[in-house]
Amino acid sequence: MKTQKSYEDMTHFYGKLWIWTAVVVVLLVPCSACLYYSAWPEGSAVLKGLLGVAPIYWTVGIIEIITYTPMLGTGGSYLAFVTGNLSGLKAPCALTAMENAGVKPETEEGEVISTIAIATSSIVTTLVIALGVILLSSIQPLLDSPALKPAFDNILPALFGGLAVVYVSKNVKIAVAPLVFMVAIFLLVPSLAASVGILVPVGALISIGVARILYKKQMI
Repeated sequence: MKTQKSYEDMTHFYGKLWIWTAVVVVLLVPCSACLYYSAWPEGSAVLKGLLGVAPIYWTVGIIEIITYTPMLGTGGSYLAFVTGNLSGLKAPCALTAMENAGVKPETEEGEVISTIAIATSSIVTTLVIALGVILLSSIQPLLDSPALKPAFDNILPALFGGLAVVYVSKNVKIAVAPLVFMVAIFLLVPSLAASVGILVPVGALISIGVARILYKKQMI
């Protein structure tokens, strides 16, 4: 128990350290540009821009913390939030790794597997991006090829489609309701696709509600 507490304390310490380091680095980019060009935006202009964008990111950020932290664990959550792309890459990698290892989220084994999976994903992503930047001029025609465009447009649906098959097949009764709801709402209001992060907890609440009803009726 003492070792576990020590691990958690160190994880939180280094996690917070890297989170705030990332915040400083991100803020240094526009500040460096302003210093270099001696051009600072007016406070009112910055505030006006933030009012239109920041509340959306704040909302999504809070929702992602509540939704993804139980899945990814302590170490995995810090890694994922620093390196980014939770829904598109980190969460699918962690869930797939735990599924293949036969462990569950919110367990010590799940914590370890999730952290390793997200760390590996971050390293591979960084290497691929670095390689892409180096070879950008030579592979740009390939990336812009009309033949490959449909593939790049469907990377995210393919990732979650593969995960959906695994998790839906485990309990079809619970999965049907949120699946039907999400398909219907996106067909009726396609513009909501840009707010998919906000709708994730909605689907989770529907799943919990349906599971509760089915449990009370002794159907699961």
